[in-house]
Amino acid sequence: MPVSNAPPWQSRQRVSTAGIRVRSDTADPEDITIIEKWREAHRHVINSFQAILRQRTRGTDIIVAQRHKRRTTIFDKLHRYPNMQLGRMDDVAGCRLIFPNVDELIAFRDEFIATAKFDHRLKNDQEKYDYITKPKNSGYRGIHDIYEYNVRSKFGKERKGLLIELQYRTTVQHAWATCVETIGFLTDNQPKFDQGDNSIKDVLRCSSEMIARAHEQRKSCLPDISNKELIVKFEELDKKQHFLTMLDSFNKMKEPAFGKKKNYILMFNKRNSIEDALEIFQFKSATDALEKLFAIEKSEEKPDVVLVKADDPRSMRESFKNYFTDSREFVNLIRQSRDILLSN
Repeated sequence: MPVSNAPPWQSRQRVSTAGIRVRSDTADPEDITIIEKWREAHRHVINSFQAILRQRTRGTDIIVAQRHKRRTTIFDKLHRYPNMQLGRMDDVAGCRLIFPNVDELIAFRDEFIATAKFDHRLKNDQEKYDYITKPKNSGYRGIHDIYEYNVRSKFGKERKGLLIELQYRTTVQHAWATCVETIGFLTDNQPKFDQGDNSIKDVLRCSSEMIARAHEQRKSCLPDISNKELIVKFEELDKKQHFLTMLDSFNKMKEPAFGKKKNYILMFNKRNSIEDALEIFQFKSATDALEKLFAIEKSEEKPDVVLVKADDPRSMRESFKNYFTDSREFVNLIRQSRDILLSN
């Protein structure tokens, strides 16, 4: 039994024990409850950071959104990384910032770190998760930072030490990452987790390199091949996989109606047709939204579902295009990139 002053999740060690049992498929209802209480606690961390970020980005073209990591994604990660402790998982909560270009991204991040007027602690060296300077082998580019939550209030002290991930991406980097997740939604491939057809992973690597060179004058995961070799390789893979045609076929979803509420649950159900696959729930209260999220996750259907908060529907849609199976920007970027690189 937890001591009277213990938080609802009892302790970080108890959370990690529940995670170990999930990994071994021996978790009982109490373990799941502990994990849900742990996830729920991160809502306050998200709220603190999103308020700071929205204040710092007011009047700019920077898009800010936030999300709770899905239960299924947490469980999948525990299975993929046998030594990971759930109590130390650093991306249960996250905020995402999308910038027009790399220069603005770097300038904002540098200033944000240098002028921070809060007690939350940056956990990582600034270069550690810089996937723009050192792109991942998959082609992923962006920068991540992990912060440790720290406030002095009695309420905040209970949550001291919880972690949140900030993701920094440019618009074109985000378009690529969104395409990767859309493919994971609508096919049997999971390139985000290095699972599935190697040809799909290869064409995504080529596309990342093309976009980086053409639109940001940078290199990605294939830095040593010429522009011509890169285009030939991409076109061979595209012909084999009908890659761009496949992405074009995804853009059939009906345009949903939005209200003025800022808390959204996006629920994508593969069992439905693409046109009707997405269902959106909107809430004024973040607490009500979180309760609905947990209820959906307990259902037998197990759809892909995420709880997000954004200032307006445009920001929400821009940040989570994969739920709208919207790959049009990515396809246009690829076609533009091919023309730009061939002309150089």
